[in-house]
Amino acid sequence: MACERYQHNGHLRDRCKEPTLKADPFAQLKLLDLQAVDARLDLLEHRLETLPEGVALAELTERRNDLQTAYGRLQTEIGDLTREQRKADADVEQVKARRQRNRQRVEAGLVSDPKQLQAMQHETSTLERRISDLEDVELEVMERLEQAQTEHERLAAHLETLEVQVSEAVKARDRANGDLVQQRADARAEREVLSADVPQDLLKLYERLRRQLGGVGVGALRHKRCGGCRLDVGAAELARIAAAPSDEVLRCEECDRILVRTQDSGI
Repeated sequence: MACERYQHNGHLRDRCKEPTLKADPFAQLKLLDLQAVDARLDLLEHRLETLPEGVALAELTERRNDLQTAYGRLQTEIGDLTREQRKADADVEQVKARRQRNRQRVEAGLVSDPKQLQAMQHETSTLERRISDLEDVELEVMERLEQAQTEHERLAAHLETLEVQVSEAVKARDRANGDLVQQRADARAEREVLSADVPQDLLKLYERLRRQLGGVGVGALRHKRCGGCRLDVGAAELARIAAAPSDEVLRCEECDRILVRTQDSGI
């Protein structure tokens, strides 16, 4: 696609020359009907999105999703703390078992060598301190696990309440937008019928322009004015339009939308 810069009303503009499309005038007029249906669909979508019941549902859903994320993180934390507690319990039991074996050997008189007895007593004293440290770790883990479990229960109850509220909000939203949904379904069905009467290359161009130009891809030429941008068409451009074949797909000089000639074009 070749583009060039040109002067128009004192301003520089870019004009990109696309291949000239041809389409039956009846098919071009169908585009105007299609544009009217698309405008109605856009309005219905906006009304559906901005219904108070829909807004309330969106807010509740967002809160629920945030809570579910927090709930999931807490479940992971509880799993990690549970494993950490089991390890702390095992560490304490292992050191206690070692201390018990030492005590039993000393009490049974199995250690007769004074140096060996002194070493064992020193080890037992070290084991006592080790047990105290491990029990502190064990207690700290147990407290964190208890706090996490309490928070987990609180979030679960809150989630249950939110699920009920979301369910009620969905029903309220559906009651409020039931008529709008039906209107949207009817408009979509009408659009399919209209689209079938428009050549694919013309329909593709229209839909591209609609995306680029705020939802309006075509305008009717009525009383020498473009229905897309609402600006008057200059005399020279009107003369060019009047001379163009009836099946040539025209474009507005100002807004670049498809320009469809009508009985009221003024040419």
